[in-house]
Formats: sequence, C-alpha cells, structure tokens
Amino acid sequence: MESTPSASPVPPPAAAVDASASIVCRVTRWYFRRMGMLAGLLLVFGLVFLYDGVSGYPKAVAMAKKKEWFTTEFLPSFDTAKKEGRLEQWIADAKAKGLPTGTDGEPPRWVSYAAQNGWEEDPKLYSDREIAEQFWFAYGCFAGALIVGIVVLLNRGKVLRGEADHWVTPEGVTIPYTQVFRVDKRKWEHKGLAYAWYRTNGTVEKRAVIDDLKFGGADKILERLLGHFSGELIEKISEPGSGESTPEELQP
Repeated sequence: MESTPSASPVPPPAAAVDASASIVCRVTRWYFRRMGMLAGLLLVFGLVFLYDGVSGYPKAVAMAKKKEWFTTEFLPSFDTAKKEGRLEQWIADAKAKGLPTGTDGEPPRWVSYAAQNGWEEDPKLYSDREIAEQFWFAYGCFAGALIVGIVVLLNRGKVLRGEADHWVTPEGVTIPYTQVFRVDKRKWEHKGLAYAWYRTNGTVEKRAVIDDLKFGGADKILERLLGHFSGELIEKISEPGSGESTPEELQP
C-alpha cells in the first residue's frame, strides 16, 4: 500500500511579509556621482577664473596697451622719420629693438606684427574692476565646491526608512501614514520626486519629500504610503490643448 506524501506547508504570501518589513533606502551612487561632477565643474571654473585674474586678463591688458602704443606712438614715429629723411636710421633702430619695420617704404602693420608673435589681433583692455571680478568669481566657485563636498559628507550616512505604519525621513522625522492628507506625484515620472503633506498635532501642516533618485528604493515607501492613503492624490496636470477638462486627477 503506497503512502501519500504529505503536502508541504504553504508559505505566507510575499505581500504579507513585505507589508511589515522595514524598507531601508540609502543614498544612491548616482547622487554621489552627480554631486562629484558638480564639485569638479565648480573647481574647474574656479581655476579658469583664477587663471584669468592672475595671468589671462593682465596679459590681455599688456597687449592692449602695446597695441595702443604701436598705433599712437610707434607708427607716427615712422611717418615723422620718413618726412625728415631718417627712415633708414629709423629702420635700423627698430630692427635692433626687435620691432617691425614695414616693407618697400610702407609702415609696419599691427596685424602682421601680432600674427608674427602669436598675439591677439584685437586684445581687450580690461579694467581693474573686471580683473578683480575674476578673483571673486574664482572664490565663489571654490566656496561652492566646498559646500557641495560638505553636503556629500553630510548625506553619506543618511537613510530613508519605511515601516509598517510610518516612515522616517533622512532628517529623522517620523511620519505616520495616517497623518498624510495630500500626495503630489506630478514630478515622480520624470524626476522621481513625490511630496507628502501631513498634519502634526492635528493642525500644523508640513511637507515631506520622497526622492527616488537620491534614495534607492524610495518607490517602495511611496507604494506603502499610498496603500494606507485616503486623502488627495495629485498625479498630473493637463497640458493646454490636451482636451482634458480637469486640471488634476484626484483620488479620494
């Protein structure tokens, strides 16, 4: 007589387990990578501004003054020497100083002189204020990079945690799901952002942010929140010409 194998116990549904399990969302690598790129860009811009203040702008000013001297003093001296019959001596003196002498009795040209030395044809004469601004821009970029670095360090240990009947924000604020009376999901699809309004002490209204791009798995917390939710759900706004009659979709 064959014995009938006993049926193995059926495990509880996964949903029942997940409904009471803690959801721990840590800061994503994407967030750190994005912040790192931002800090890097600020540092690069700061170095560029610093270079312009220390070297770039002063060199341009020196070239602009040289061009002004070339136009207002050097070229008139050529014309004077030519009128007075001293052109050969003028050319000899110019060559000794490494200055252009022109060709076939024609005066030298700044364009040719600048091109020969790799200078700008039309250098800008920056003011002292414009030069000083480069240092301020550089300091601002360096300060911004430092602030981004501090923000990254402050966010390293932050978590967004969801429990069975509440969630805890990265700042440590505990929010029962039952206190939420409005959820805005209009930025969820494209930016991974949802906003939840809740009341503390029955009267004071506050807003919390659920950021799925910054905290990996935040979508599970939002899903759990909506499972306990019976307030106003704002999902999208109709675009002009879309033919939709209501500005927002609401779920009671």
